[in-house]
Amino acid sequence: MKKIILASGSPRRKEILEAVGAKFEIVTSDIEEVVRQGESPETVVAALAFEKAIDVAEKMEEGALVIAADTIVYKDKIMGKPKDEADAFSMLQSLRNDKHTVLTGFCVMEVGTLNKIVHVVETTVYTKDYSDEKIKAYIASGEVFGKAGAYAIQGLGGLLIDRIEGDYLNVVGLPVSALEVVLEKHFDTRFL
Repeated sequence: MKKIILASGSPRRKEILEAVGAKFEIVTSDIEEVVRQGESPETVVAALAFEKAIDVAEKMEEGALVIAADTIVYKDKIMGKPKDEADAFSMLQSLRNDKHTVLTGFCVMEVGTLNKIVHVVETTVYTKDYSDEKIKAYIASGEVFGKAGAYAIQGLGGLLIDRIEGDYLNVVGLPVSALEVVLEKHFDTRFL
């Protein structure tokens, strides 16, 4: 079993890997997450995951597997994490009673080799027709901050969601099923 390094400080990604029994260490990336509007959302998440993986791989010993990921919400434009309450309100209003796409790009990189895979998973999320009052109450909970699209499907934000098409854990932040396929196929490693 290769040593796995999670290049993320996200508590959700940590919880997802722990839930599947993965043994790993956390080493966070120092790169600034710059979302370049005008590029496709797939390109943005793939590039950010790749940049995070390289940043962490440079600090690790040969043979370790670095897993980095980035998640965005896309509806007409890329939605990152809200800057403030007004930004969160605007995002949640624009997502209301419609569908949007959540994309997670992940990169698995074997330190000391040229072996690396970048993969993007998409999930379609349908939201309820919630009120402005509900948005304000949700923002007041504080859960909106640090979350792409200003919501957490696994928390109170789940109350805003009607249904999804695709991988639930992708919306949370790490599509572990797709990740294991890549690990098994390209790195002879698996969780189960």
